[in-house]
Amino acid sequence: MTPVKWGILSTARINRLFLAGAREAEGVELYAVASRDAAQANAYARENDIPHAYGSYEALLGDPEVEAVYIPLPNSLHVEWTIRSLKAGKHVLCEKPLSRRPSEVERAFDVADSNDRLLMEGFMYRHNPQTRRLTELLSVGAVGRVRMIRAAFGFVTNDPANVRLSAELDGGGLMDVGCYCVSAARLIAGEPERVSAEQAIGGDGVDVTFAATMRHANDVLCHFDCGLDLDSRDTLEVVGDAGSLRLTDPWHCRSPVIERTRADGTTERIEAEPVNSYRLEAENFSAAIQGEAEPLLGRADALGQARAIEALYAAADESRVVTLS
Repeated sequence: MTPVKWGILSTARINRLFLAGAREAEGVELYAVASRDAAQANAYARENDIPHAYGSYEALLGDPEVEAVYIPLPNSLHVEWTIRSLKAGKHVLCEKPLSRRPSEVERAFDVADSNDRLLMEGFMYRHNPQTRRLTELLSVGAVGRVRMIRAAFGFVTNDPANVRLSAELDGGGLMDVGCYCVSAARLIAGEPERVSAEQAIGGDGVDVTFAATMRHANDVLCHFDCGLDLDSRDTLEVVGDAGSLRLTDPWHCRSPVIERTRADGTTERIEAEPVNSYRLEAENFSAAIQGEAEPLLGRADALGQARAIEALYAAADESRVVTLS
């Protein structure tokens, strides 16, 4: 397969994770990077061995050699630059979350369809063998009937200039890390039917701590908490009527182990292959562009994610239970 030529919109810090994975990936060529500052773009390209640098995002999108772009911009810019990229004829992998607004997600995928381009939301953990093994275990009844999902993701950020703490840039704990908890619950139990939530506000008006309960079909309940002022927490647990599965590294997947507890109290460690999730994500999207695979995540998943986030924020902002249609 001829490698797909990728362009990176911005020199954001998260790039280091994507670049490390993309360098290992088959079918991926790191071709160009863009910044709003030409000197910064050139320096970044030299430091990261990327052959082409552009002093504006528009200039990169104007390069006909670029086939796919990775968008790690602040949340509020995701949809704008996704749509610009799609209209420029590029396939787009946009870092999670694509948007907290379902109408924007629909609009972006409509543009992708009308331009015959692919669009995928970048939840890298979904590509990891650990996640696949979890769903396989649940499908064969490893916990019996799923009854409860518990998830957490948090860390402390003290820099007031951090984009995560900016309301204008769609920051907040739910958008940054809680979206993983929502994604996992949806993967396991389907779309939530009803949600309730509480939040604590910090930064310049964003949720720095967020806790929620989601009710899914078949009476499956999910409780999760997340935040930007919590000591590092990173867990996912699925509890059924015949056992439980617990992951202590569900999102980064650097130490992929699933701890299984059976109803009789016996335990088992189920190890998964340690693989760079960003590599797998880039490989899947490149293969999809080449017609060799289907994108793991598409419109339906991104739309379900945005609907859940929208409902969770409404529940927290308005102190009420929100029912999703």
